[in-house]
Amino acid sequence: MKTIFKRLFYLFFGLMLYALGIVLTMQANIGYSPWEVFHAGLAKILKTQIGTMTTFVGLIIGIITLLFGEKIGFGSIVNMICIGLFMNLLLASQIFVELSNPFYGILQLIVGLFVISFASYFYISSGYGAGPRDSLMVLLARKSRFSVGSIRAAMEITVTVIGALLGGFLGWGTLLSAILIGFCVQITFKLLRFDPRLVEHEDLFTTLKLLKAKVQKREV
Repeated sequence: MKTIFKRLFYLFFGLMLYALGIVLTMQANIGYSPWEVFHAGLAKILKTQIGTMTTFVGLIIGIITLLFGEKIGFGSIVNMICIGLFMNLLLASQIFVELSNPFYGILQLIVGLFVISFASYFYISSGYGAGPRDSLMVLLARKSRFSVGSIRAAMEITVTVIGALLGGFLGWGTLLSAILIGFCVQITFKLLRFDPRLVEHEDLFTTLKLLKAKVQKREV
């Protein structure tokens, strides 16, 4: 059971950190990251909180990928719900205020990207499945036969354009986020000596079976 509890800690701690990283990049006030431009645009049109819209979009994408045959994990479901919830809580707490100085904004944006990268280490290493947006990327790459990198770039550009048209906060920080996130992830994973390709993710049914077996073994 210790292994399961450790993995669950990695999962939830990673998602909390991920939400924190997103909020830090948002409050840097120099332009949201591509997906947050999209979420903010939708939230503005539908008059709801950006965290709530993050959850809603994640659920829709999760359903679509599931219908097209992608495996969904326990972590995928928790990802859909928790990141948006944590974002709303952090924004409502006003612990991190919007910055007005562009120089400090750049520093906070970079810190936020590294927090997201560090969060990705915890979340991915839990092995409970990919997030909905990553699942969509894999699905589109498989169906179109384009490279994952090309699909990722196309997704980022598409959500940025749509989000900007809907009124999401597009700024030069958006471009900076798109450019730097890959480097931040690479540096973080290298420092932690972590290779995400070696992680074997469980689908939801496998996780439930393992949990059931652990409980039954403990009862005996």
